[in-house]
Amino acid sequence: MPQPLRFSKGGKNLPVVVGIGDDASVLRVPKDHEILVTTDFSLEGIHFRQEWHPPESVGHRCLARGLSDVAAMGGEPMAAFLSLALPAKLPQKWVDQFLRGLLKLAKRFNVQLAGGDTAESPHGVMADIVVVGSVPRGRAILRSGAHPGDRIYVTGQLGGSAAALALLRSGKRRFDPKNFSSHFFPEPRIEVGRVLREKRIAMSMTDLSDGLSTDISHLCEESGCGAEIREEAIPRARIDKRREVDLDPALHGGEDYELLFTASSKTRVPNRIAGIKTTEIGEITGGRRLTLRKASGVNVTLEPRGWEHFRS
Repeated sequence: MPQPLRFSKGGKNLPVVVGIGDDASVLRVPKDHEILVTTDFSLEGIHFRQEWHPPESVGHRCLARGLSDVAAMGGEPMAAFLSLALPAKLPQKWVDQFLRGLLKLAKRFNVQLAGGDTAESPHGVMADIVVVGSVPRGRAILRSGAHPGDRIYVTGQLGGSAAALALLRSGKRRFDPKNFSSHFFPEPRIEVGRVLREKRIAMSMTDLSDGLSTDISHLCEESGCGAEIREEAIPRARIDKRREVDLDPALHGGEDYELLFTASSKTRVPNRIAGIKTTEIGEITGGRRLTLRKASGVNVTLEPRGWEHFRS
């Protein structure tokens, strides 16, 4: 088994009073703020494969998942806690590169790795990341704030991560990973979430981790509403300079880690927020039905077909 990990403490972060080295960490809550806590698994064979994903990408993606959850609440990340279960024969070099990818992203967002644990795994790598953030009291942006008539928006482009995964599964390894950074090195939209909160633009929000069709269903379920999505409005990622991804990965593919939010029809939403493009893709409706308006103008039922664990 790799040598016991001496987790790097990373850069100084004022909310972390006591980090690695004691029995528990001590965090200082910013005045008039509430705490956000999110946790995510990264399981070998489910979320990544060693033959497909470089260890630095695995580490980056592990932390990015948690940071994206904080972004979706309009919060600021404070600290992360990492627990690893590792096979006995896993090379130490793999672990070092995994941590390099994770800590590089942590440094960019001033997130301190404040604790963690390690154990031996009998079957594969398992990483559990807990990210702690904060948000001004009463200002967290929830999934439950959408109302009929609100407009639906997404950041960035969709489907790039799913398209990369499809190429990997097909055995076509000869493609430029730089065209699929959304898969290998997704970018948490922390600054966008902050602006949406500070300027009171977003009424509700979630991140696009499971696919647009599934994540809009989650948001509508919590808000007690329905939605109509316009097929032609969905911003699709590009495979190369000439081709966009098909509708299916843009609509149902997961792990884009963009933000899906709603805003009042009276609110002016900038075309770009913190340098990231925003696109209006539909409208919140009454009732509970989810529909997709096709290019022909016909409405069809939108079935959630994104990623869901334990779905038969």
